Amino acid sequence: MSPVLPPRPPPDALAPLGARFPIVPRGAGGGALVAVIAALAFLAALAAGTAALVATGSAQWRAALLGEATVQIRPIGGRDMEADVERATALARATPGILSAEPLSRADAERLLEPWLGAGLDLSELPVPRLVILKLDPEARPDLPRLALRLKIDVPGASLDDHAAWLARLSQVTASIVVLALLAVALVLAASAGAIAFATRGALAGHRDVIEVLHFVGAEPGFVARLYAWRYARIGLAGGLVGSLAAALLLALAVRFSLGSAGEGALGEADALAGALSMGPATYAAIAVIALADGAVAGFVTALTVKRFLKTAG
Repeated sequence: MSPVLPPRPPPDALAPLGARFPIVPRGAGGGALVAVIAALAFLAALAAGTAALVATGSAQWRAALLGEATVQIRPIGGRDMEADVERATALARATPGILSAEPLSRADAERLLEPWLGAGLDLSELPVPRLVILKLDPEARPDLPRLALRLKIDVPGASLDDHAAWLARLSQVTASIVVLALLAVALVLAASAGAIAFATRGALAGHRDVIEVLHFVGAEPGFVARLYAWRYARIGLAGGLVGSLAAALLLALAVRFSLGSAGEGALGEADALAGALSMGPATYAAIAVIALADGAVAGFVTALTVKRFLKTAG
């Protein structure tokens, strides 16, 4: 009479086995893999955080520039500069849709040149242009082309700048930075997936006997894949958190340094851009997504690698 073998236990009954006797040893290459993923996550989070930081700052700066325009009056021989400034200011204030028009004094204009020429120079002999800062009504946009024509006729040497060229260039630069950052994030996540797949194949090769026994007692490929996927997902999440936190700290320090380095003699545009750079929710969210993505990619790639290995081995 042939011996009677006990029936195979259901796959769910094998779950306590993985809890008490882990198929994937907890210390098998985990520390080195966490370090590798942390380094890759640092690069990805740095790229994603920088992109979010620049995009947010650019949006705030564009919003500020859309509400302003500038009249520049260049010195012309034989004309009274102060009279030209007053005339340009009066034309601007009389234009519907312009909330205010404030002329800058010659001293203010000279301070704008200090970042290039240095402080303490006597610029009294230089033909320094004068500026009139216009605040625009966002709900009733003024007819700036008409104002530009009036200035050209009534105030020779005056020109109107609505910052359109700056806005277009800023949008192009911001879009380029965001695209490059997304490409960098994709490449780094792909590198992380490759490292996880390599580590998983090594672990499977070292535990082939254990996996074959699990197959014999009724373990489905999905059960074994879940054990490995959960293990390496935690490794990926741990490495992602370490790298993302390091990137967030570095970006916060960089933003703080940029704010502190803007001196009183800096240009208004530079001050506006530095002030717009802040670690807001969008930046922290972009960095946090990298940590979560590392864990998700690690679990997904591990599950695929295990199933493919079992299919080939079977």
